[in-house]
Amino acid sequence: MLEDILVPLGICVVMPVMIVWLVFRSRNHTLDRKTEVMIKAIENGQEVDPSLFSSVSADAKASKTLKMQLMSKLQGGIITLLIGLTLLVVGLCGIDAAATGKWLTGVVCGGVLIAVGIAMIIMFVVGKKWMASEIEAEEKSVSGKE
Repeated sequence: MLEDILVPLGICVVMPVMIVWLVFRSRNHTLDRKTEVMIKAIENGQEVDPSLFSSVSADAKASKTLKMQLMSKLQGGIITLLIGLTLLVVGLCGIDAAATGKWLTGVVCGGVLIAVGIAMIIMFVVGKKWMASEIEAEEKSVSGKE
């Protein structure tokens, strides 16, 4: 009886709170380390780079090229499409799906994921054609830096 309350409470309340707490703790720790470096640089009279305090995720996203961003859309689309197809097949051919009548959930969820996967693949194809000149310019600038 008590397990019926504690398990959903732990999954729905405690786990998200812990995840948010860990993410903020990690970001604060990173910011504190950067602050220490800045303070030491100021104490030694060195030049301070203000871009050091930009967020870590913004730096990681800025370092991704357009081609890499498009490829991540393709990858996400293919994975979503495959998960949707799997749910659809399991929903239609499930062992006890016909007996219990719960096949509709798998079919609907699978159909939605298939639609999202196809949309992401279409975004990749359209984005690749639309941003071809920007991708070429970015590749030339990257190869010029090396």
